Amino acid sequence: MKTELQVPSDLRFLTIVENWMLGSLQAVMGDRVDWQRQSTRLRLVLVEAYSNVVRHAHRDQPNLPVLIRLELRDGDLALEIWDQGSGFDLSNYLEPNPEAQQEGGYGWLILNRLMDRVEYQLQIDGQNCLKLETSLPEPDGSTQS
Repeated sequence: MKTELQVPSDLRFLTIVENWMLGSLQAVMGDRVDWQRQSTRLRLVLVEAYSNVVRHAHRDQPNLPVLIRLELRDGDLALEIWDQGSGFDLSNYLEPNPEAQQEGGYGWLILNRLMDRVEYQLQIDGQNCLKLETSLPEPDGSTQS
């Protein structure tokens, strides 16, 4: 299954984005996934990625669209979030140190802890792409093949 959604850079659309993603996955996967557990993880990842685009990449530019692509193949999920901002230079990223009471930088850490693979590409045809991948385990804990 492949689907995509284009929405404005406006946090008022966050619930629409969440419902689109989870509804699409549930329509295809049905009860083969523990949604109570997986929806919390996927929601947090999507909220972090989408809100970063709105607050940072497209700051004060709600007219710029955010493109979100979702692909599901044999229980493997790929989520892409495309923005038109100037991008984030990961070479400047420092993992947060809780003892230093750092205010920012936790998003990248959260994404990497909750997903199996996180990739960020700058300026592909004028856009940036955050690609997030994970497997959705079946309720008994085994992974689909």
